[in-house]
Amino acid sequence: MKEFWVYTLARLALFVVTWVAVTGIAALVTGEPYPVVTLLIAFLISGVGSYVVLRGPREALARKVEERAGRASARYEQMRSSEDVD
Repeated sequence: MKEFWVYTLARLALFVVTWVAVTGIAALVTGEPYPVVTLLIAFLISGVGSYVVLRGPREALARKVEERAGRASARYEQMRSSEDVD
């Protein structure tokens, strides 16, 4: 569960920082911040950036999910085999 929160909060922080930067640049260049346009641009930039920057936390989350799925599958197979014996 820790890996989920680390990755989620890092992704959110990266998005907010990117949005602030893009809005600031837009305000300096055009004189107006255009919040909807900068939101979309920041979404795209942070998405690509998170793929590169957040590789470690994303892989840790994937390992944790895979471990958990393996344990759930093993429990399911154990319950299924115990039903077959009865």
